[in-house]
Amino acid sequence: MAASHSIAEKLNQSKPVLSVEFYPPRSEEEARRIIKSAQALQEHHLDYVSITYGAGGSTRKLTIDYGEILHDLFDFEVMPHLTCVGHSQDELKEIIEGFQQSGFHNIMTLRGDPPKGEDHFTPHPEGFRYASELVNFIKQQCPDFCLGVGGYPEMHPEAASVEEDLQHLKHKVDQGASFITTQLFFRNEDYFSFVEQCRALGITVPIIPGILPALSFKQVQRFCSFCHATVPQELLQQLEATQGDNEKSIQTGIDWAYKQIQGLLEFGAPGIHLYILNRSESAAAILRQLREDKLVAKA
Repeated sequence: MAASHSIAEKLNQSKPVLSVEFYPPRSEEEARRIIKSAQALQEHHLDYVSITYGAGGSTRKLTIDYGEILHDLFDFEVMPHLTCVGHSQDELKEIIEGFQQSGFHNIMTLRGDPPKGEDHFTPHPEGFRYASELVNFIKQQCPDFCLGVGGYPEMHPEAASVEEDLQHLKHKVDQGASFITTQLFFRNEDYFSFVEQCRALGITVPIIPGILPALSFKQVQRFCSFCHATVPQELLQQLEATQGDNEKSIQTGIDWAYKQIQGLLEFGAPGIHLYILNRSESAAAILRQLREDKLVAKA
């Protein structure tokens, strides 16, 4: 596998950076879905794709395997995720070396969520409690790696205050992160307020908005229950009205996401990161429309 290129360099260009997030499949059906989605999105020439990392490294090998597939078969720039959960520093060093050997030089660096069935994050006795520590650790091992970190426009659910959350974010950036990708949100004012607060605190790296094209009323309720994103009443009503009609529900989500993206790009967002749940239909429709409306350059 050829070595990757820095996402930070892409963000320094004058055009919006477009990316999507995949997750490693856990069944044959999911494996077929991710391949089908990758095929469908290949023509859109994304700037990069990310691939998630299961709690406690539960998809560690699959993250690398499917990351290589996404790169080698579909020519995507791939950014694997890495979390602190369940790993000692020695294990993390081994994983980072594995990423390096596979040609990955961009990592989405996260603390990670507690494993399924646990309510609270407990660090490994020989590991890290915070993503900032992991950022620092990776930079010590591989100074040339480009690292992304997560940000919460509506505050991390575990933070005591907005101010505390922003200070933690600044510390992650100060340790060597090159950009921030936000958790999903449905109100653009939350993103722009977040960016303004970050800039006031001295955080200068690009802040990429993360957008989820809603698929259904139930999906939005489920996602927002754990990430604490606010869903506008208008969107809830529209999705509720389309329950039982899958096609209309998906189109409602596409329309809302597209309206968000229009506003984000027109007012200076450096790009868009789409949470696609390994499904390509919504993302492909949005990417086509962005190019038709000349909000991004034609592929």
